Amino acid sequence: MSTAVSTGAVTPSVILVGVDFGLPHFDAELSELGLLAQTAGYRVAGRVSCKRRAPDPALFVGSGKADEIKLLAQSCGASEVLFDPSLSPAQQRNLERHLGLPVNDRTLLILEIFAQRARSFEGKLQVELARLQYLSTRLVRRWSHLERQSGGIGLRGGPGETQIELDRRMIGQAIKRTKDRLEKLKKQRATQRRQRERRDTFTISLVGYTNAGKTSLFNALVKARAYAADQLFATLDTTTRALYLGEAARTVSLSDTVGFIRDLPHGLIDAFAATLQEATDADLLLHVVDASNPAWPEQIAAVQEVLKDIGADTLPQILVFNKLDALTQAQAPHVLVDMMELQGQSVPRIHLSARSGQGLPELRTLLTAQLLAQPSGVTPCSQAHGSGIDSVAP
Repeated sequence: MSTAVSTGAVTPSVILVGVDFGLPHFDAELSELGLLAQTAGYRVAGRVSCKRRAPDPALFVGSGKADEIKLLAQSCGASEVLFDPSLSPAQQRNLERHLGLPVNDRTLLILEIFAQRARSFEGKLQVELARLQYLSTRLVRRWSHLERQSGGIGLRGGPGETQIELDRRMIGQAIKRTKDRLEKLKKQRATQRRQRERRDTFTISLVGYTNAGKTSLFNALVKARAYAADQLFATLDTTTRALYLGEAARTVSLSDTVGFIRDLPHGLIDAFAATLQEATDADLLLHVVDASNPAWPEQIAAVQEVLKDIGADTLPQILVFNKLDALTQAQAPHVLVDMMELQGQSVPRIHLSARSGQGLPELRTLLTAQLLAQPSGVTPCSQAHGSGIDSVAP
């Protein structure tokens, strides 16, 4: 168990809570949750972490640890408590009653960030769908202030139950409307993809852990001005540009997709299916890795897990170890291009810096080799997926 308190002037302030269940990727310092909180506009007032064999059914962390969190929140003047693990609706409700403060988890925090950052019509629809699906499981908490009265013989429930039923019906209708709109956009993407297949366009998608530098690399390759910042989920909407490879005398389609993260909520994976489909639809994935982050092996594993969820884990990949300029001399690689084992297969790996440009010519050479290795007129995506998958047109 560890407790740390920080100071600051920005409000609202939150207490971060992490629980170690013995998993290898546990973040004892809650650094990633802290970055997520700061990205969403919170000030981290304190951190609490503890070890448990299993979650407490009622309070998740147990009554003793809940009392400790309550005292820390009171001493720090925190206005909210954020849990790194996902909470059930009942645990969330019980914790709020016990702590006397709003309690949320990593899932809702990511949803808030996505809602703030989505810019395109499709991105906003996808965020709205994920938010509605999340809230639909928490109606009992949202309407707990309404009493449940019983009437005469044969009557059940009361105004509270009626309100819950009404709210559930309204959310269900909103989910259906949002899904219908997204389905129309999928059909539009399918039409765009068929047009692109007729042009025999080779497609490349940038994937990777959030804040690995995908957008910076995208801007460096195609001379674009997509928004890039040193923060989690700086960009959410897919951007596609044409990339000319001089050695092959051909133009390919390069797409920058949303960043992945550990324990990405499945509701977000489902809601962002159309955006993440850009990766599934690609002929080649550039898997961007933050080489300066000590946890890069765990981040690669997290990205591979999401790629498997969306059916893109079998596509050809090039591992791009970015931020070469941030490595010390002892950490710097002996060669820029080599091979690395990924899920039992040997894949090309390149070290580069999107900021300084070091390694970019070598990356273009690798891309040219991948392009020329494809049979004329046939690409992996057309072989594997057919013509019905949606995509963003260049």
